[in-house]
Amino acid sequence: MKHIVLVIILLCSVLSSFSQDDDNPVLWSHEVNKISNTEYDLIVKATIFEGWHVYSQNTPDGGSLPSTFTYDKAGIDYELVGKTKESGTITEYSDIFEVDETFFKKNAVFTQRIKLLDPKLKQIDVNLFYQVCKEVCIAVDKDFSFSLDGGAVVKTEKTVDDRSLAMTNALKLDLKNKELLYNAEDAIGSGTGIWGIFALGFLGGLIALLTPCVFPMIPLTVSFFTKQSKHRSKGVFNAVLYGFFIVLIYFLLGLPFHLFDSVDSQILNTIATNVWLNLFFFAIFVVFAFSFFGYFELTLPSSWANKMDGASNKAGGVIGIFFMAVTLAIVSFSCTGPILGALLGGTALAEGDVATNLSAGMTGFGVALALPFALFALFPAWLNSLPKSGGWMTTVKVVLGFLELALALKFLSNADLVGNWGFLKREVFIGIWIVLFVLLALYLFGVYKFPHDGPKQKLSLTRKGVGLLSIGFAIYLSLGVFKVIDMKLFGFLPPDFYTIAAQESECPLGLNCFKDFDEGVAYAKSVNKPILLDFTGWACVNCRKMEENVWSEPDIHSILKEEYVLISLYVDDRKELPKEDRFDFKYESGRVKTIETVGQKWGTFQTLNFNAASQPYYVLLSPDLEVLNKAVQYTDRDSYKKWLNSGLDRFRTLTK
Repeated sequence: MKHIVLVIILLCSVLSSFSQDDDNPVLWSHEVNKISNTEYDLIVKATIFEGWHVYSQNTPDGGSLPSTFTYDKAGIDYELVGKTKESGTITEYSDIFEVDETFFKKNAVFTQRIKLLDPKLKQIDVNLFYQVCKEVCIAVDKDFSFSLDGGAVVKTEKTVDDRSLAMTNALKLDLKNKELLYNAEDAIGSGTGIWGIFALGFLGGLIALLTPCVFPMIPLTVSFFTKQSKHRSKGVFNAVLYGFFIVLIYFLLGLPFHLFDSVDSQILNTIATNVWLNLFFFAIFVVFAFSFFGYFELTLPSSWANKMDGASNKAGGVIGIFFMAVTLAIVSFSCTGPILGALLGGTALAEGDVATNLSAGMTGFGVALALPFALFALFPAWLNSLPKSGGWMTTVKVVLGFLELALALKFLSNADLVGNWGFLKREVFIGIWIVLFVLLALYLFGVYKFPHDGPKQKLSLTRKGVGLLSIGFAIYLSLGVFKVIDMKLFGFLPPDFYTIAAQESECPLGLNCFKDFDEGVAYAKSVNKPILLDFTGWACVNCRKMEENVWSEPDIHSILKEEYVLISLYVDDRKELPKEDRFDFKYESGRVKTIETVGQKWGTFQTLNFNAASQPYYVLLSPDLEVLNKAVQYTDRDSYKKWLNSGLDRFRTLTK
């Protein structure tokens, strides 16, 4: 685990796995043309969605990956007659790879002639590896089986049949006054906001400054710039420029995640709630934690830092300062990497556009990291007030390690909730956190040490204070688990009904709810009450925050319990639908996807009727499906109460 490159490769592999078959923008078919009793043409055809392109077999080296066919048992049961032919290619110069690339747009046709060596052969299996690109590239493996019985045509692509169309139409609601969903007059704020994410990134950068990989470099770097320049103003300018390049580097690190927006409106939600990806993040965060504990170092290859340092010496001037900033990012990675990992994980858990959140967080991180270099260059006398490097920085790393483990448990909890495994109930989750923070307190009080700790010294007042805070938090958790206090933890805990203790219902805060839309509507009609339609998710942090901080308020809780029929639809529920309820859904882009799980059904239902794909997402309806006011998302207590009462007023007007 010494190279983060391995982590990146694993993450890319996980992301690629979501792009197989159902989620890639190419529709495939294949057929067989019989030429003679021993010769056949195997034909593969592709329909490529608008704006996407598939690379040819013959695109040159140094560019994108070419399409590659692998013919099973070729040379044994049959032989290939010439190479696989292709038609309809386009050749254009690539500014990125600086080569002429060959690819297909809209349509592609591949033809391979074969000659049988075994006259009894009935089937030929072929694998195609290809890359399809728009702003983002997706690598896909596709298998075809060609039947040679009479040269019959075998189609592999799914089509939307009459049954699937009927089931799709059944999901469409005949909403009345649908325009009220987007009424600007009732606009209500949602989410932490981009500046909140920026602030979290900034806080992460400030924490990174206190680590032994970064802190000692502040006075050294500032002194270098101020002493190497003949004029102080020039030294200040260079230090400020150095800080600017640090911000730029971390901003650029977040840009690739914007490419995923073009694949599918729900792909980032799919990724964030995927069981295996959450387990992957859990494992990575555990690795990060133990690196902070001093059991090993997570470093980028030393050759990278050497090359960047050499480039900075050769280039000089502005370019040299840029390479110095890159060198800082590389050599400090063992300390900043786990913090950046936590930032990536935090944006995956947050609501809203993940890529935008990540860019904001990375920029905030870079600003905090760069700020001292600019400020100390402007006010060099401040350098004298900096504390000396020492063992306190190791203590900071250990504290961060425990926080990494606490965050890791959230990803394990997501996997448990979405997978319906039931092993990490609310009490178990809280119990593990209690143990972690007690262990942190014992470390801070000097009861035990980690491998990179130095000789035992007198405990500082700050260390004792943080230890007491850790003990206090463990006590707070203990009181919360026994319901002595109303515990609120920013939506990180599993839902209050996901518990070992017996519950009246599997709904938040003891409310009555329906988890099927039709059942909920039927009940609402029978009692003549309006509907609160709650699009939520097991792994949705902001959903838990709304339940903890807004729904739990006595006046709002009573409204939800007495005045509304609550229908909670979990869009990340991985329970499989009965086979007879599965269907193919065709997106506007033309892509066909099989709806196989409960969550996929409700996610499609939300997109189809409300043109939305984020959670929480709340809609107020009458039992006759008349929209009562604007749909809202994450918001504050007062706004939500006003919104609920507004819906009640409109419903009463309609029923007079």
